[in-house]
Amino acid sequence: MENSFIKYVAFIALIFSSACKVSKDIEKPQPALPAAFRDASITDTASIADIGWKQFFTDQTLQNLIDSAIANNYDMQYALKNIQSAQLVLKQTKYAYLPDANLNVTGSITRPSDNSLNGISLSQFLGKSYIEDYSANVSLSWEADIWGKIKEQKAIALAQYLQTTEARKAIQTSIVANIAQSYYNLLMLDEQLSIAKQNVLLNDSTLKMIRLQYDAGQQTALAIQQADAQRLVAVQLVPQFEQEITIQENALSILTGVLPTTIKRNITLSTVAVPENSPTGIPAEMLNRRPDVKTNELAIDLANAQTGIAKANMYPSLSITAQAGINSFKISNWFNIPASLFGAVAGGITQPLFQRKQLQTQYELAKVNREKAVINFRSTVLNAVGEVSDALIKIKKLKEQQSIAATRVNTLQQAIGNANQLFRNGLATYLEVITAQSNSLQGELELASLKQAQLTANIELYKSLGGGWR
Repeated sequence: MENSFIKYVAFIALIFSSACKVSKDIEKPQPALPAAFRDASITDTASIADIGWKQFFTDQTLQNLIDSAIANNYDMQYALKNIQSAQLVLKQTKYAYLPDANLNVTGSITRPSDNSLNGISLSQFLGKSYIEDYSANVSLSWEADIWGKIKEQKAIALAQYLQTTEARKAIQTSIVANIAQSYYNLLMLDEQLSIAKQNVLLNDSTLKMIRLQYDAGQQTALAIQQADAQRLVAVQLVPQFEQEITIQENALSILTGVLPTTIKRNITLSTVAVPENSPTGIPAEMLNRRPDVKTNELAIDLANAQTGIAKANMYPSLSITAQAGINSFKISNWFNIPASLFGAVAGGITQPLFQRKQLQTQYELAKVNREKAVINFRSTVLNAVGEVSDALIKIKKLKEQQSIAATRVNTLQQAIGNANQLFRNGLATYLEVITAQSNSLQGELELASLKQAQLTANIELYKSLGGGWR
């Protein structure tokens, strides 16, 4: 009896260990990639995405803001909880090969009717009017993983766990980029506020000069009105920029997970250096860094596993059940060993019949979903390459625009000085002075915007290459 049981267990173990996959996985697609990014000035395997964000953003205030956001941002905290959930599911799948085990302890006393067949039989053969039954046993149930369903469930849990880690990386990358962009936008607003205030002072000086000439009978009231209107343009910009600064500070505070407050900054926009000739590396390396690309790549693994399970559901399943324990009709004999011992082992094969069409549809649907996962992966790769190229052309052309704008502002500032000198000597009209001041104001504001746009473009390049999550 013992040898037969051992042979039976060995046979089951053999079936279990020979689990096979009934659905063939599709290979990871190899998307077409260029040898180098379009408009890349440096073709080198090195990339700015290889360095951590603290090396890319060296300003201490900005680093503190990013650190606070990574620790306190609610999106990041939510992502970490998703990782914890996925870890628990992944750990649970390690026990999927073990059988379900239950401990059962039961006791019952049944008294049939004296006029029933059972009651009469008890009285005649056992000499009593009731039946006792006491049992304590361990029951096992186990489905042999012949077609690899458990293996595929583990693959699904692993892919989902890895996707949550990539999601955390993606969130951190976005947080780093958003904090940096908001911070530089705040510095731009500081610069523009300073420009507006300086122009208010300049316009006050011009208006004072025109008033003196008006009192001397050299100018009309129209000149005062137009000069004052020009001054009010700059005056109006001051509360506008102050409003935008407060809103930007509030947004930064929320990103860092704290209540809206003043953001301290120890530098100005003019002192921030714009990176030059940042290396991008090769496109193939970018695929290994970008969390969104990795997430969609893992989605193919997940879809492969789900397709395998859908296919396996169409095949027979082998279930093994076993039960062993002690049983007695008298409580006094319950622990009479070995007389009260009992055991039972059974196996059964179940093959779906009428659900065949439904299971076939589920399998076909799983294959379609797998093809969709491949399409999403290819689309993500294509968009990723495009984002890098977009950032590169922005950096290149914004540099050209900034150079032109700087030259224009320098010319306009010289024009203001010349216009004021000529106006004092009666060789220029007040309209020429006002026009020069208006053009200079717009030029300086635009120059500050271009500087911020350059910094933002470099942040976009860093993010699009997959940097920021280390």
